[in-house]
Amino acid sequence: MSFAPNPSEESRLSAGRELLGALLAPTTHRARIIWTAGVGIVIILVVGLVIRTGHFDFAVVKFFNGFHNGAVGSLTNAVYIIFEPVSAIVGTVVLTGIILALTRNLRVASTFAATIAATWLSLAVVKLVVHRLRPDASLLPFPFKPAQIDASYPSGHAAFITALVVTIVLGLGAGRSRWLAGIIGGLFILGASTALVIDGVHFPSDVIASIIWGIVVAPFVRMIWVSGVLRGVDDARSRRRRDVGQPR
Repeated sequence: MSFAPNPSEESRLSAGRELLGALLAPTTHRARIIWTAGVGIVIILVVGLVIRTGHFDFAVVKFFNGFHNGAVGSLTNAVYIIFEPVSAIVGTVVLTGIILALTRNLRVASTFAATIAATWLSLAVVKLVVHRLRPDASLLPFPFKPAQIDASYPSGHAAFITALVVTIVLGLGAGRSRWLAGIIGGLFILGASTALVIDGVHFPSDVIASIIWGIVVAPFVRMIWVSGVLRGVDDARSRRRRDVGQPR
């Protein structure tokens, strides 16, 4: 009796193994990625220190917050709650598990999780250094409840969403699928970031900084993980095999 998978099953398994396979592709333009990340991080930090006591874009927050009622308010509240830190962590774990189940490739799954996590969590350093206050809820027509008291710049929510989208795009091979994912992901980032401003929990400058952070830092993190961590693991395994094979 033959237990070989039929052609359709083989095709399905092959597609699963190729899912986000480009995450492991050799990094090209390494210097450009490093310089882009470095310059982007410095700019975001410096701009944050300059504007941390300013509210130049509060009028934009107040205008958009005027739409925070009825169905729009419920939708934007849901966006904020869905991408809260705990929900974001759980969601990343679940997505990583799904990717691991489909690809059966721990390297792909770990790169996916590490790229998102490191890009998102590293932003906490900027938040602590800049420590910009949230928009004044008492001046908004529809203040968000409960009031958010942590630092406003940059937005952790927008950073996570951007890191997720950028990581998925990086995992797709160059071509139509990457462009399509980029367009859809870009619209998703724009919509979610607008929702944060409508909620009145972030200034537009907060979410713009987070989007830039995700775009420039995620490729750098992926490069470090693949070229540094995974290669280091491979080298350690090779040395271990050589040591085991040597006569004593």
